[in-house]
Amino acid sequence: MVADYTPRQAAEAVKNGALLVDVREQNEWDAGRMPDAVLIPMGEIPERLAELPRDRDIVFTCRSGNRSGKIKTYLVEEHGYERVHNLLGGILAWVTDGLPVVK
Repeated sequence: MVADYTPRQAAEAVKNGALLVDVREQNEWDAGRMPDAVLIPMGEIPERLAELPRDRDIVFTCRSGNRSGKIKTYLVEEHGYERVHNLLGGILAWVTDGLPVVK
């Protein structure tokens, strides 16, 4: 199974070129987001697969890590992705670790 990341590991992965995808809803995104993240709400993932590269690490995040974990599992089990990771604890853990948020 593909590794999940702590907030610090996720930040390092993004710094090294990983794509950070936020699967929350627009209103959650508008309230605060991680720098460098792109928004693809969970319900839109199936029709937006073409935006998710297979040749680059992708870190998925949400509020607490639940939705993003489901997306990671979906992509691995249903679509054969190998370089996808879940941010454990989501943006809540990110903020707790003192990492930046854009509002």
